Amino acid sequence: MKKAFVIGHPITHSKSPLIHQSWIAEHGLNASYEAIDIAPEALEGFISRLREGAFVGGNVTIPHKEAVMALCDEIDPLAAKIGAVNTLVARDGKVFGSNSDYVGFLANLDASAPGWDTEIGTAVVIGAGGASRAILAGLIDRGVERITLVNRTVERAEGLAAEFGPAIHPAALSDIKECLAGAGLLVNTSAIGMKGTGFDGLDLSRLAQGAVVTDIVYTPLITPLLAQAQAEGFASVDGLGMLLYQAVPGFGAWFGVTPAVTGQLRDRVLGALGQ
Repeated sequence: MKKAFVIGHPITHSKSPLIHQSWIAEHGLNASYEAIDIAPEALEGFISRLREGAFVGGNVTIPHKEAVMALCDEIDPLAAKIGAVNTLVARDGKVFGSNSDYVGFLANLDASAPGWDTEIGTAVVIGAGGASRAILAGLIDRGVERITLVNRTVERAEGLAAEFGPAIHPAALSDIKECLAGAGLLVNTSAIGMKGTGFDGLDLSRLAQGAVVTDIVYTPLITPLLAQAQAEGFASVDGLGMLLYQAVPGFGAWFGVTPAVTGQLRDRVLGALGQ
């Protein structure tokens, strides 16, 4: 039996087992996928077990995405650029690390808002934490020439701008009204949106006509930001698709089958989320 996992601390909230177990059943595989709580001090020992063949690979979530990089034998160049690993593959006594958040973000937009990257002009990304790194890399690779990176602490945005290059233009959250003018894409990578929280005084009318608004938060599925976007007639893309699509590359690498993201799977995860 091929065994895979998701590790984090805590980990009981993860919906990854539901996603991967659904695909395992769908394809009739002799395989398993389980959530394992690994405290930071136990991470090195767990990766040693992976290297020794206890698993074919797995996913990594908070708080291990950065720390696990030092324990991998090889890291995909994209993951190195992003500065985080969320997918591990064990092969020939070595552990290979990659990052599928990039794939998940782009695939979700492609599926939910086809053509979003056509003549986009400017994108605005809110949040300069770990989640934004994969998204910035994805937008740059899709040819977005100007990305305004908005953060409460502008110094963090400036740090990412120094890493990712001249396409990134840092700005303070207090200046977001001016930043939205003419933007064709607005992405929220911050925790604002969880538990009903929202942005104060956000004027989406300044966005370009036909702009797309997306939020990586998926609990609730329709965040206050997305509800506002829908009310004002903008296309909106929720964050659940990113969770589903980022799971595809790992499953394919571990089990040799590329699964499909379907409406049935989406509904199953929504049910587990109580939505």
